[in-house]
Amino acid sequence: MKMSATIKQRAATTLNDPRWAAVMARDACADGKFVYAVKTTGVYCRPSCAARQARPENVTFHATCADAERAGFRPCKRCRPGAPSLLERQAAAIVSVCRRLESAETAPALAELANDAGMSVFHFHRLFKTVMGLTPKAYAAVFRAKRIRNELKCRSSVTEAIYTAGYNSNGRFYEKSNALLGMTPAKYRAGGVNTDIRFAIGECSLGPILVAASERGVCAILMGDDPDALALDLQDRFPRARLIGGDKSFERTVAMVVGFVETPAKGLSLPLDVRGTAFQQRVWQALQKIPAGATATYSEIAQRVGAPNAVRAVAGACAANAIAVAIPCHRVVRSDGGLAGYRWGVERKQALLTRETQR
Repeated sequence: MKMSATIKQRAATTLNDPRWAAVMARDACADGKFVYAVKTTGVYCRPSCAARQARPENVTFHATCADAERAGFRPCKRCRPGAPSLLERQAAAIVSVCRRLESAETAPALAELANDAGMSVFHFHRLFKTVMGLTPKAYAAVFRAKRIRNELKCRSSVTEAIYTAGYNSNGRFYEKSNALLGMTPAKYRAGGVNTDIRFAIGECSLGPILVAASERGVCAILMGDDPDALALDLQDRFPRARLIGGDKSFERTVAMVVGFVETPAKGLSLPLDVRGTAFQQRVWQALQKIPAGATATYSEIAQRVGAPNAVRAVAGACAANAIAVAIPCHRVVRSDGGLAGYRWGVERKQALLTRETQR
């Protein structure tokens, strides 16, 4: 009877330990955080081990492999807890592929990348997108765009820069140049010189608001406490563009934005000049699909853009958004519903959300 009570107590201790749930689920994400040992076999395993489930009264937990071995246990030959986990090996393979894509003038074929990573094409493509938040093709495009920006600054001609950055023809590059640079290659090479950006600063109940637009659409909606600081922010974003004070027709655009801030139910339909990486643009597109009066968590947005593990990258994309309210990053909240940081102030974020729920 006494022995039975002792066994029950040991089992209860294990069952009440949060690490037991990870063992029961064979959670690979817990690998490296702890190991568990089984008294009846004298073996210790990683949480994701596929071996038959041990009885809880026979299990003890250890922070490291060394701790388990000091307690007299030997490593499992099946899951090899002292070796890098499957996730660590996969992550290392993905990192190696990323370095290759970053340095390659021409992106290797998907099958070639998968072969180098030791995976099937389907599994590699899915894993790369899960880890990086982008497909291999999109990731390569981001770094090729970065190379063309760098080459345009240092090469003697636009044509030389295009070929050096890995484009096979002028025509192929010019098809995508506006999306990559936000302007023509020649203008980008000159630092945006002669690019006209109209802007005006208005006043709303949340304080000063600056609206700016290029010939392609609204490129900035900035809020703050100091109109001069907003103008300096715009100047920093477009250091060599020609900033032009808005005329009466442009002030109507500002009035539309102010009206939307005050009464979100009116809606806002404006052409946007959105500039960012491929991943940022996917996040911003997802934000625009959140209806007024609703919210989504950073994790939910990561799921919607097909990158469930890229929650921090989603938060970074929200922070990089320079077009307030039209790209509604204020509708993204923490998993507990709390209001996370907002580049224009948490108070403004709360005010915008309150107005949208009162429509």
